[in-house]
Amino acid sequence: MATVYTATDERLERTVALKIIHPSQSRDPRFLERFTDEAKTIARLTHPNVVAVYDQGVYRGLPYLVMEYVRGRTLRDILAQRRRLDPGEALTILDQMLAAVAAAHRAGLVHRDVKPENVLVAEPPSGGLMDAVVKVADFGLARAVEASAEDESGGGQLMATVAYVAPELVSEGKADTRTDVYASGIVLFEMLTGRVPYDGDQPIEIAWAHVDNDVPAPSTLVPGLPPSVDALVRSATRRDPAARPTDAGRLLTAVQAVREELGSAPAAVPPRPGDAATAQLRPVSEPTQVVARVQPPVVDDRPPWSRLPGQPERARPQTYPAGGYQPPAGGTYSSGGTAYGSTASGGTAYASGGGAYGTPRRPAPAENPRLRVALLAGGLAVLLVVLLGGWWLGFGRYTTVPTLTNLSQADAQSAITQAGFEVRLGDGRYDETVPKDSVVAQDPPSGSRLTKGSTVTLILSLGPERIVVPDVVGKDFAVAKLDLENLGLTAERGPDRFDNAIPEGFVVAVEPAVNAEVKPGDRVTVTVSKGRAPITVPSVIGKNVNEARAQLAALGLNVLEERKDDPNRARDEVISQDPPDGAGAEPGADIRLTVSNGPPQVTLPRVVDRPCQEAKAQLEGMGLRVRTDVNPNATVRFQNPAENTPVDPNAEVVLTCF
Repeated sequence: MATVYTATDERLERTVALKIIHPSQSRDPRFLERFTDEAKTIARLTHPNVVAVYDQGVYRGLPYLVMEYVRGRTLRDILAQRRRLDPGEALTILDQMLAAVAAAHRAGLVHRDVKPENVLVAEPPSGGLMDAVVKVADFGLARAVEASAEDESGGGQLMATVAYVAPELVSEGKADTRTDVYASGIVLFEMLTGRVPYDGDQPIEIAWAHVDNDVPAPSTLVPGLPPSVDALVRSATRRDPAARPTDAGRLLTAVQAVREELGSAPAAVPPRPGDAATAQLRPVSEPTQVVARVQPPVVDDRPPWSRLPGQPERARPQTYPAGGYQPPAGGTYSSGGTAYGSTASGGTAYASGGGAYGTPRRPAPAENPRLRVALLAGGLAVLLVVLLGGWWLGFGRYTTVPTLTNLSQADAQSAITQAGFEVRLGDGRYDETVPKDSVVAQDPPSGSRLTKGSTVTLILSLGPERIVVPDVVGKDFAVAKLDLENLGLTAERGPDRFDNAIPEGFVVAVEPAVNAEVKPGDRVTVTVSKGRAPITVPSVIGKNVNEARAQLAALGLNVLEERKDDPNRARDEVISQDPPDGAGAEPGADIRLTVSNGPPQVTLPRVVDRPCQEAKAQLEGMGLRVRTDVNPNATVRFQNPAENTPVDPNAEVVLTCF
């Protein structure tokens, strides 16, 4: 329905996604109005797992959306790479998917096209799907296109992806929140098994398979899956909409229950400090130090990329210099809350959240010299430990990451192991200069300082990226252009030409040819048929070349001749033609004729001054016809044709004898 570009918002200096609707979808003037209404509805849908819509407009008659740019991959890309996911990963992704769809359902919006291509997954730098952030895109877009198609055609149009289409959409053309529930169940099935439940040669066959069959249990394809996961898929993909969960929120509740059962639900967050109520402490009768138990603040160790928009960063622990926090003169204080204590005696102290404040008893200075020496020695020992610990924490435990780029995989892994690090292989990437299976990038970069045992990620080269030109011959030009652009190629329409077999508007040929290997972004020239040519080529086989040439020239065709020896054809007889009779040709087109040279010619010998009968016998033996004039029993005085003249077999030779 659309093409998506990476774009830059120059006013806010941010990267956005720009989705421009294809011209074929926006021919109806009423489409723009419907599309604008849907865009406004989508823009009001705010949720951390929904791809945000920033703006909407029209450029050269084509409507577009300005959307949030998600740095990640589609779920389709992940499944193409890994084929299928384990249940914990699949349910983690589905959990966030359903959170987004449930928000839409609460707002009265049905997605109508839930599929892996519309699920964006932002994986953490360390990899792994359990901590990934999932966002769902294209809410309401299918409805805008479908509504326009209904207005234009009078109904009967279905905008859906047949692999995930709900039975009621096929049989009745109706969609509600349970339609999204069904599609979500199919997505879960595909994540678990690596395939969709139904396949076929024609889209209509796949669509009606959803109407006629129950979705099989995933464990029938992947043995060992938990029964609760099978039950979850079965509940979401009931053919009867009334038997499914009523909306994505109900299905989300069931998914979270299964995750908890499988032990993949996230751990509960500990209570924050300060949650306890303020307590009254007992009176003190003498100066003392009030000691309060401090509950450390909860630390959110997750990196900023993994926190969803609008989610505040949790409090981090307060740090103090070596030796601990020093209280103000006349009292003590401990973090975690506020407490007020009495001064001398008989007062009342209050504490909140574990903090306390009171008046300490000051000890008398040490008078013993031995004690002073012991304290000095202890202080020096503590200082030494602090210095050594500081050196270890700041320098000693760190090692410099070596340079690994351009090394082979084996050499790079050996260098990392010798440096004391662990190795992790990231997703490879194509590179025109770095050989395949050599390191094209590393994370962290060379020269970084890491603690021993840390992980260094290697990105290996996949070699130069090459794309095989697809077979688009016989396809409509718009479809062929889209196929080429989806592969990262640039489609350019060349001069059209007539073709007898391929209808007008369909592809005749591509250059480079089908199955040729090209670089991403290379230009592919597409030749499109103009339909059958206006002139019908007649048959001239068996005719004299002069007659054939005149007939074809009268039709405005150009004749090209090629000679060939043929003992069975007369000289100058047309043996074959290209194009054949009945083919179409445009004015000025070349018609190639193969013309016979006849049998091989014979060179006449000299028979002058020889006896006439002897000369006649010799020439007849060569396959020639001989006629004698004047006195056939005399001597040959003249011959016609003359000696050394090439003649056709069975040609006549006249001998004059006297």
